[in-house]
This record gives sequence, structure tokens and C-alpha cells, in this order.
Amino acid sequence: MIRFEPRTNPSVIMVYGVPVMAATIAILLAAIPLALAGAPIINAYGLMISGAFGSMFSISEMLTRATPLILTGLAAAIAFRAKLWNIGAEGQLYMGAMAAVAIGSGVIDGPSYIMIPVVLIAGALVGAVMLIGPTLLKTRLGVDEVVTTLLLNFIVILFVQMMLEGALKDPMSMGWPQSEPVIDNAVLPPLIERMRVHLGLVIALICAVALAIFVKRTVWGFEIRAVGENAAAARFSGISVTKTMVLVAMLSGGLAGLAGVSEVAGTRGYLATDLSPGYGYAGIVVAMLARLSPVGVIISAVFVASVFVGADSMSRAIGVSSYLADLIVAMSLLCVLIGGFLTRFKVHFERQKSAG
Repeated sequence: MIRFEPRTNPSVIMVYGVPVMAATIAILLAAIPLALAGAPIINAYGLMISGAFGSMFSISEMLTRATPLILTGLAAAIAFRAKLWNIGAEGQLYMGAMAAVAIGSGVIDGPSYIMIPVVLIAGALVGAVMLIGPTLLKTRLGVDEVVTTLLLNFIVILFVQMMLEGALKDPMSMGWPQSEPVIDNAVLPPLIERMRVHLGLVIALICAVALAIFVKRTVWGFEIRAVGENAAAARFSGISVTKTMVLVAMLSGGLAGLAGVSEVAGTRGYLATDLSPGYGYAGIVVAMLARLSPVGVIISAVFVASVFVGADSMSRAIGVSSYLADLIVAMSLLCVLIGGFLTRFKVHFERQKSAG
């Protein structure tokens, strides 16, 4: 018989060590499919590390991949703190990217110090609006936001495909479904010459620090935490749960929209249906590994990005599928969820007494 007993005061090492243990166990478990594929395990892991950190170019690529992960990780973290289960960051990312392209591809023109803020604000606003509907359905009618936000992802991607075949299609794309490129004055400039890492990384880091201060040091941040801990008690104490949820939705959707802007205005330069390899979903893993800490999101995003970039490098070197990265990230999420459960509960195995 298994009995679970709540832990009244888990140690700090246990609380903060869980994500590290989860990542370590996931990497160790990944050795099993590597061995089954006949790959040299030590050499494969060495190639992954050197692929992510072995040169300035590798680090630049890793940070480029980490930029949208930080933003989608923050989007998930702030929403989950209020128990708003936003699974729609992928759709909000695409809508933010589409808004940036719609405005930044020549509709208006101006110097960089005007165009860059304009596309950032446009993407964030559209992303924010995307999450308000599911949030109001949750607070007013009790509709499960997991279902609505997840389904919205598919609707948004189909809508983006339609726009890329119609109003937003680049006439110079030789038939490919992609938008016109963002004009030069709206492009996020690179941080290092001849590298892809761009201003979006700085924006993501500023967002993480600002969000940490917002949650810890402001009344709105306190209200978000109160609603997340116990919505009924928060309502009884005079906090408007609906207002707080809408605020959280706008923050979360806006951050995911910024991730889309950073991709089209910083990395890709145009919008296509393969803009995101799943940054919106990976952001959930990033947030859970960070235990919903905005600053911790930076560290976990770097970890996830290094796994993706390292796995690509390893795949090119020894022919093992780069899907191993998805496996490691998924197992990290599973391990951190199990670890979080064991942090909250003690497990007792008891022998069942015989009836006689």
C-alpha cells in the first residue's frame, strides 16, 4: 500500500535542486536510445556540449535559439503563477510575428528608433489580445482554458497559412508561402558582427528582470500570487480575480507575441509557417524547469537551447537523429513534475495487514 504524506517544510536544497536533478536524469536516460542507435555515448555527449558551447559561433546560435524560449518561458511562468494554464503561446507567437510583418514590411516607414518599438508593441498587443478571450471564458463561464488555448494554436496557424497564401504573400517568393521581408529599419540589429544573436536577447533579459521585480515588489504582483495560491480567498479579501486574470493574460500573451517579433524581425526576417519549431510548447518546459521563476527562466532557456543546438551538431557529426533533443526536453519535464510532487509529499510504502 502506498501512502502520501504532505511535507510541511521541504528543504531549500530539495526545492531548488529538483530542476537540476531532473535535467541530469533526463540526460542520463537519453543514453539508452543513444546506445540502442549504436552511437558512442561519451563521444555523442561531447559533441553536444561542443556544439552548444565549443566556439563563439556555437554560443551565438545557442543564444539565438534561447531568445524566443526566454520569452515563451516567461509567458508560461507568469500565467501559471495565477493558475491560468496558457497552452496557446505557440499561436500567440505566430500572431505577434504576423502583426510585426504586417506593419514592419513597408506599410509605414521611419527611422529605426521608431520602427523597432512600433513592431515590438504591435506584436505584443496582438499576442495579449489573443489570450483575453480564453481568460474571460474561464472566469465568466468556467470554460477550460487548456482546451481553448490549445485549439486556438491550430486555428491561428491555419489563419497564418491563409494570410501567407493571400494578403501577406510576397510576390517575389517564387510561389513559396512566405511574407515580404521586414524593412531594414525594423530589423533587430545583431549584437555581434557576423553572428545571428540579436537585440531580441537583450529585450528578453530585460523582460525577465522586469517581470521578477513586478511579481515580487508590486501590488499587482502580490495579487497575481494571491490568486494563484487561492482564488476564493483572494476574492474574499477584496481582490478582483477577473481583473487580475485579464492582467496576467495580457502579460503572458504579450510576452509570447514578443517572441514572434524577435523571430521575424531578428532571426528570420520574414514570416513563414515553419517560423517556430515549437517554441510555444517548449516554453512550458522552460517555465516548469525554472519553477516559474522569471530569472530562473533565463537559465532553463539556455539549458533547453543548448540541448537543441547541441543535438543538431551531434546529429550532423554521427548521424543520430536530432529528435533526441525533444526526447531530453520531454523527459526533463516529466522528471521535474515527479520531483515537484516528491517535494510536496513524502511517499510511504506500507505492508497491508491481513484480514485475519
